[in-house]
Order: sequence, then C-alpha cells, then structure tokens
Amino acid sequence: MVPMIVELIAVGDVKREILDKLRQKIEWTFVPLIDGGAVGQPMEMPAGALNQDRKQYNADIILAKVLERTTGDNKVLTVLDVDLYTPVQNLNFIFGQAQLRGRVAMVSMRRLDPRFYNKGGDGELLFNRLVKEAIHELGHTFGLIHCPNAGCVMSFSNSVSDVDEKTATLCKLCRTKIQTTATIRIVR
Repeated sequence: MVPMIVELIAVGDVKREILDKLRQKIEWTFVPLIDGGAVGQPMEMPAGALNQDRKQYNADIILAKVLERTTGDNKVLTVLDVDLYTPVQNLNFIFGQAQLRGRVAMVSMRRLDPRFYNKGGDGELLFNRLVKEAIHELGHTFGLIHCPNAGCVMSFSNSVSDVDEKTATLCKLCRTKIQTTATIRIVR
C-alpha cells in the first residue's frame, strides 16, 4: 500500500511555523488514515480569484487550481490569508472548503483572526481556530459530513463563535466513521 500524506500549501502571507505546527495537529488527528504530513511549495493566488466588487476571493476558483496541480492519492490542505466566499453554494463567506471524499481542502485564516473583528491580536486563539477548521475540512475529504453534535469538530460553523464553541476533536460517531475508513484503506 502506498503511504498517504497530507501536504500543506500556503497561498499568501502564511508563515512556515504555522504550517509546521498545523501539520503536527493534523497527523495526530488522522492517524491511521495518513502516514504523515509535509509542507509543500507555496502557491501563487490563481488569476481571476479576486472579486474586486466584494473584495473577497472565490474559493471555487482556488480549489479548482489546487486540484489541477495535485497528483497522486495524497490529500492537500491549502492555507490562505484572504477572505473567501463561494458563489456555487451562495455563501457570503466561508472559513474553508473541501471536496467531499476528495483530495483537496482549504482553510482561510482571515475570518479566524481576532483582528478581523477588531479584537486584539491573539495568535493562540487564531491557531486554535485554524486547527479546528483545518481538521473539519480534511474530515470532509475523508467522507465525513456535518455533524449534529455541536461539540464535534465536524459541526457546521456559521460564525466564528461557532468555531470557538466546538472542540478540535471528532465525536465518538465521527471517530467511528474515520476508523471504518481506515480499515477499508488498510484492507485494499
């Protein structure tokens, strides 16, 4: 069996230290589904992603570009520092997006940052929110859907307070679903 890794790719002003710390959290969460993580080469923002009128970036364009450059069976998590929206799902803003049972996910730090809400810069709070949303979006790539358990990392976050309310861990039901996926992967 070919080992599967999660490759983290920065788009924009995302510090390498954040990616390294995030990689460790992801590895811990998704064992035995993945064999590790790696920080890949940064990517330029795709042309046409910025909607000048909205002053936001179209997540669908970015996700398609990341998928275009992705090869193999590995998962790719793109970490951005811009404000995202998705016209396909008609959402004014999103914290992240992923392909359900796919290979590509993304998460933006912009609305997870307390400074976006005119609060003081709190790097720890930003990182905790980033971890939750990164795990959430990667969970979708492993086939998990939104969970009704408000404390589960797979619960839907309509606001940053929803992100703060949930934990960075999978509930028992979602963990069982992940373990089932791991068993199927190992048997292949």
